[in-house]
Amino acid sequence: MKNTKKNEKSENLEVRPNHVSHDFSLLNSDDLHWFNEGTHFHLYQKLGAHAATHGGKPGTYFAVWAPNAERVTLVGDFNGWNKSNHPLRPKGSSGIWEGFVPGIHKGATYKYHIASRHNGYNVDKADPVGFFQQTSPQTASVVWDLNYSWQDQAWMTERGNKGKLEQPISVYEVHLGSWMRVPEENRRSLTYRELASNLADYVSQMGFTHVELLPITEHPFFGSWGYQTTGYFAPTSRYGNPHDLMHLIDCLHQRGIGVILDWVPSHFPGDEHGLIYFDGTHLYEHADMQKGFHQDWKSYIFNYGRHEVRSFLISSALFWLDHYHIDALRVDAVASMLYLDYSRKSGEWIPNQFGGRENLEAIDFLRRFNQEVYKHFPDTQTFAEESTSWPMVSRPLYVGGLGFGFKWDMGWMHDTLNYFKDDPVHRKYHHNQLTFRGMYAFSENFMLTLSHDEVVHGKGSLLNKMPGDEWQKFANLRLLFAFMFAQPGKKLLFMGGEFGQWQEWNHDASLDWHLTESPLHAGVQRLVGDLNRAYRSEPALHAWDCNPEGFSWIDCHDSEQSTLSWLRRGPGSEDIVAAVFNFTPVPRHYYRLGVPEGGSWREILNTDAADYGGGNVGNFGSVEAAPIGWHNQPYSLTITAPPLAAIFFKKS
Repeated sequence: MKNTKKNEKSENLEVRPNHVSHDFSLLNSDDLHWFNEGTHFHLYQKLGAHAATHGGKPGTYFAVWAPNAERVTLVGDFNGWNKSNHPLRPKGSSGIWEGFVPGIHKGATYKYHIASRHNGYNVDKADPVGFFQQTSPQTASVVWDLNYSWQDQAWMTERGNKGKLEQPISVYEVHLGSWMRVPEENRRSLTYRELASNLADYVSQMGFTHVELLPITEHPFFGSWGYQTTGYFAPTSRYGNPHDLMHLIDCLHQRGIGVILDWVPSHFPGDEHGLIYFDGTHLYEHADMQKGFHQDWKSYIFNYGRHEVRSFLISSALFWLDHYHIDALRVDAVASMLYLDYSRKSGEWIPNQFGGRENLEAIDFLRRFNQEVYKHFPDTQTFAEESTSWPMVSRPLYVGGLGFGFKWDMGWMHDTLNYFKDDPVHRKYHHNQLTFRGMYAFSENFMLTLSHDEVVHGKGSLLNKMPGDEWQKFANLRLLFAFMFAQPGKKLLFMGGEFGQWQEWNHDASLDWHLTESPLHAGVQRLVGDLNRAYRSEPALHAWDCNPEGFSWIDCHDSEQSTLSWLRRGPGSEDIVAAVFNFTPVPRHYYRLGVPEGGSWREILNTDAADYGGGNVGNFGSVEAAPIGWHNQPYSLTITAPPLAAIFFKKS
């Protein structure tokens, strides 16, 4: 299907010059008070462009915040982009300008022409609360309605049970523009509607519970992957219009798949039509660039202490949960928000009022963000990408936490990938990189991630990080995935990793789907599907992901043989899985493994199985426990630990 946005035509009637009604408003005194107070969290119902009827004439009501403007006029395709024909008026002393224009309807393109009180600054700005924007490089906002007939009632009724701590959460992270492309049409990206059934079918087949979308909020530069946002209320038009995105989410929900949106309140780009220097002053950002500019990303930091900015950002978060039925928000770059000296040298940052490096305004903002999300949408979740040891990120506000539902475990990811890069002959010297997580695994509600950040900028793909020849690379990758799925914590895997993409991710190209025709790549893909199914079906592998009762070591000290083993438990007495890992290419025959119960232990997963591309070294389906105490357990199994492989046993 073609991008329907390109085929949309404005339904505008003839719009008369200077015909703006100023006696119609969606804003009342409470709205203005809450907005200026920083507690209006549904701005999308009031600001922006809204269809309305006034004096018997249908049209559109416009409202924009520009407190330091001398004059604000509406420009667009309906008036030939004339900068004087349709002036807006200020709403009291709120800083908001508004006006109703009859004859403007869905599909009309528009901007606000702002003449500032300062320095003679004049600029055309896209609508900060606009629901749709033109496709880059065009930058105008588009009048749109968000009415959509959702068919996901069954999902919405039950979704509160899907994201709980005790439920399996296995996330497939996706960049929509490069997941799959159409080679017959200059390798263009799929549209939201083309993606809908294809993505839902694939994710369902692979057994993931959720899809996480790299930011689909509108962004001017495709190469930013969405992390340089200009439209905090607008889905990118590269793949279609707002209704097309709703159709994609609806389709995923109908297949029982949750949708997580990567949301970026940490910074925004300096494109002239965006938020930067909006009304000729530093409205959304700090005036002092020691507080307001990200040197790494060449972008601007929100002024979290400004009340109206807090209203704007939290309204954006609630908007996606409200109008798009998003099930969770993953907040990007939280560490950059928490620390005033983030990526800054001495003398390049301003301490807080107590002389510290903590960004007190950002901390307060994040806590209020989580409070409002869980207040208005208690059946959703929030995830923090936070890369430091900041305490209690995923702990409740009432005990002093930031209030997130989950935190990404960046430490586990770095330690594990560093370990796996080593040749197996050296791994015994780095055993602690695998065991260190046991010291903090339950200090937060963790999600283990192998995300997009690990397969870009010359880092290589997951498969290419692995040492050894082709067989060893694939065996190591299968072992890595099993190591992640057996750990306590929720899971996330970036697209392409699940079938062993050779090349690192390229946002301008499709994944190399042809690789799945190769037995080794197909084997990795089959394994990830089976890991997901084991994770979802075995309470021992997910129910106590965030509970220390769900994990205990069998043996964490066998560095000489580079093996690890542990028990995962669930709430039922029968919910016990033993996981064994051999990080060398040497099979460990007659390996004795302590277990808590006698009887038969069934081998429920073996990453060396021939179906996965392995050598089929294993234990013939099950092993009988002997009453021989071992590893501080009353019974033990005598097993074969396959080379560069993981095996899971379950008490029969």
